Amino acid sequence: MDWTATGRILMLHTSDGSFALRGRANRTPMTRGLHHPRRGGSTAGDGRQRGGDGAESPASGDVAAASDTVRAARNTLCLEIYQVIVRVGWIFKTETIIMPAVLDAVVDSGLLRGLLPVLNRGGQSVPPLLFSSTLARAPLKKWALVRSGVAMAACFAVLAVAWMPLQARRPDLLALLFLLVYAAFSSANGLNQLILASLQGKLIAPGHRGRAMLVSVSLGSVLAILAALLWLGRWLEESDGFPKIFAATATFFGMAAVVPWLLDEPREAALDPGPVPSASPPVGWLAALRRGVDGWRRTLAADRHLLRLTVVAACFSAVLMLFPHYQAFARDRLGTPMTSLLTWVIVQNAATGGASLVVGPLSDRRGTRSVLVWLVALSSVTPLLVAGLSRLPHPLAAEWFWTVYLPLGLNPLSLKMFTNYALELAPAPVEHPRYVSIVGAALAAPFLLSPLVGLAVDQIGFQPVFVVGAGVIATGALVAVGLPEPRD
Repeated sequence: MDWTATGRILMLHTSDGSFALRGRANRTPMTRGLHHPRRGGSTAGDGRQRGGDGAESPASGDVAAASDTVRAARNTLCLEIYQVIVRVGWIFKTETIIMPAVLDAVVDSGLLRGLLPVLNRGGQSVPPLLFSSTLARAPLKKWALVRSGVAMAACFAVLAVAWMPLQARRPDLLALLFLLVYAAFSSANGLNQLILASLQGKLIAPGHRGRAMLVSVSLGSVLAILAALLWLGRWLEESDGFPKIFAATATFFGMAAVVPWLLDEPREAALDPGPVPSASPPVGWLAALRRGVDGWRRTLAADRHLLRLTVVAACFSAVLMLFPHYQAFARDRLGTPMTSLLTWVIVQNAATGGASLVVGPLSDRRGTRSVLVWLVALSSVTPLLVAGLSRLPHPLAAEWFWTVYLPLGLNPLSLKMFTNYALELAPAPVEHPRYVSIVGAALAAPFLLSPLVGLAVDQIGFQPVFVVGAGVIATGALVAVGLPEPRD
């Protein structure tokens, strides 16, 4: 139960973002980006008894407040458990380490390696664009989270079954299947992140999202590291280890997909996220894409702060474009063995968990804007560190290459901060999916250049590419300084 004092008013933050007021009717800036119950409508925990003069009776108000508090605790716990389980599954397919190594095990190509970020971010931008309006109108969003989680698990189940037969007979088909499944998974994951962000915006108040991130990331990192020590290291050394890794990933994602069933999500009436005629006939995906882009254009034109945020996100995308090449650099130039992957995975997850202990509480107390600026700025250290190691003797550089994955551990937290900031910047709950999808698209758009980055690595070497990437990321941090704090 979280009371906020505003002048002579005491305000109770409830599970659905509403406030129980004591004193003058008022709102604080914290209400921006929150879900508020509709007047005259009903949501779970909002059925308060009123006296003959229309005033709420103290007893019924206390009961309603207690009900809202229980719902808030339950929903926060469910979302934390969901993210913890996904995080454990994620360590078996770490984007920065495992996925590039899987592709290199089939075909070692900088160009194909450069396709991974394109497929990753493309899947996390275009499908959310097509789905954001539908999601905004959905009375209950948890079932969409279940379906996207099942789809994520199914992708890795396919790889687990098909890997061994194709690896022995048709490695070319295996490489093609891997890229297709990776694209499908990225689409499912993009939808999953959009839905999860919308549920967080609906069920968790802005001042509590950092704490929820702290719990899910720190606990998830500890359990993920334990899982890596128990299974991942052993499987990486086995000739048939990749199918086991894929099966474990599918299992954990499938387990996570069950958790949203337990959410106590209040049902909403159908909401209108934009000027879409209700009587319009069904349209194809291309028309839906044009409609979504038009909605984005209008939203960006109306909110210059969101436009600045997209510039920051586009600059930050250099972090995500470069990471597939780090493990290739260590393997090709420094001669690091396959067993080094386990060390790097553990270091990166430990760094993420440790940083969340600071980032989560700080974002709750100081706001997401200052935290986002620092996270983007610190992310520019990673490519500079790799470039610096490239100038050392190879044995020494290989011995210290694990330090690269310390700042790289900030990536998951940075992406969460982009999402949380977009949620707080949105003027109304119905805009949550659109704002989150716009930021996701800004992260993805520069990835059209990712194959060129891979070609540049092949042609001119790693070091110049990494230095230029660090400059782009630092520019994003400077632009982020001009962002406002939505809670002010």
